[in-house]
Amino acid sequence: MKGTVLFTPARTALLIASVCAFAAGTAAQAQPEDVAAFYKGKTLTIQVGYGPGGGYDMTARVVSQFYGKHIPGKPTVVVQNAPGGGSLRVANSIYNAAAKDGLTLGVFAFDVALQPYYGEKGAMFDPSKFAWIGSMDTDNQYCGVWKGAGVDIKNLPDLVASKKTISFGSSAPGAVPSVYPLFFKNALGAPLKVINGYTGTKDIMLAMQRGEVDGTCGLFESSLRSAYMDDIKGGSLQLIMQSSTEQASPLFPSATPIMSAMKSDEMRRAARLVFDPAKITRPLAAPPGTPDERVKALRQALADTLSDPEALEAGKKMMMNLELKTAKEIDGVLAEFRAASPDLLKQVYAITHE
Repeated sequence: MKGTVLFTPARTALLIASVCAFAAGTAAQAQPEDVAAFYKGKTLTIQVGYGPGGGYDMTARVVSQFYGKHIPGKPTVVVQNAPGGGSLRVANSIYNAAAKDGLTLGVFAFDVALQPYYGEKGAMFDPSKFAWIGSMDTDNQYCGVWKGAGVDIKNLPDLVASKKTISFGSSAPGAVPSVYPLFFKNALGAPLKVINGYTGTKDIMLAMQRGEVDGTCGLFESSLRSAYMDDIKGGSLQLIMQSSTEQASPLFPSATPIMSAMKSDEMRRAARLVFDPAKITRPLAAPPGTPDERVKALRQALADTLSDPEALEAGKKMMMNLELKTAKEIDGVLAEFRAASPDLLKQVYAITHE
């Protein structure tokens, strides 16, 4: 009949074959990627936004020794130092330039990751779009002065009351060693100045010993215990402030807990935005657009590494508190900034920048 399509045996067989081929192709696309096959025989690079010898570098190197064996396919893991802009260089590179294949990760200061919320034009990324793997440890941060800055400064109230202008060394504007002192200056009235341009903690500590600067901030508790305990016990390095907004560390009780110096609700709200990011001590991130299956595997591998007895023992020998903060926890801190009012963010920015 006219207009009628006749399904002959040959046409029926061809139609069935086509449908089966389409279904097989669709099923293949739906199968999860073989992550192990991808990583096998490859090298994963962890870029660290600071120079060798500092807390970020040492933590990345300890973790890298064990991370590869927990990633499917067991890739070789290497650490590459790329200091610049208080680790902003690495944050920008991971977001904009690194291949989105899961073979390049970045370690940079979490406060640097927050710079776009303050309108920093040099921070060319959206913090919420990084493929966050997790944070490698949890560490309290301190500010300290060398030999009392020459005027017997022992704590934060002493700094605020000083008649001398105290100089603090820093890597770059917007980094913790710059942000914390400027908070003391502009929120509490402390007489101080910030000198930027150092490559990291080790460089600044040497400058303190040479008398170029009086103090610095962003001193991690693990680094203090592993590298500077003799200076503390000998009285050369005096810790004057600790950053925890919840429970103060008892290890260095003379260091003023920051929230105890806040005298109003407004000041406490501002202080939380400045000091709460310290909870995410050393975050690890992949570029946005990294395949989901690889991100999932990298997150699980980090969790497995940070519960690996060998890794924990290696961290213990370096006085490191290796403790996982998950991608979900990182996003929780980011959510605080997304929820903050523009006026509060402007206020905090004005307090912590020159």
